[in-house]
Amino acid sequence: MMPLSMVGAGEENTIQRIGGNEETRRFLETLGFVVGGKVTVVSQTEGNLIVNIKESRVAIGKDMANKIMV
Repeated sequence: MMPLSMVGAGEENTIQRIGGNEETRRFLETLGFVVGGKVTVVSQTEGNLIVNIKESRVAIGKDMANKIMV
């Protein structure tokens, strides 16, 4: 298991765990980041990520990406 921020572009991964406080987990869940979901990193710039999740593209910061374990 490793944080989403360390995954290479183009690799599809399965979300294993989501860390952070309740508010953070709820926010990520509304974006589609749920345990068992598939996520693919599209690009990474200065630690910020653009990912495909549930057929949508979402931009997240490095701090949020570090809370998503794949």
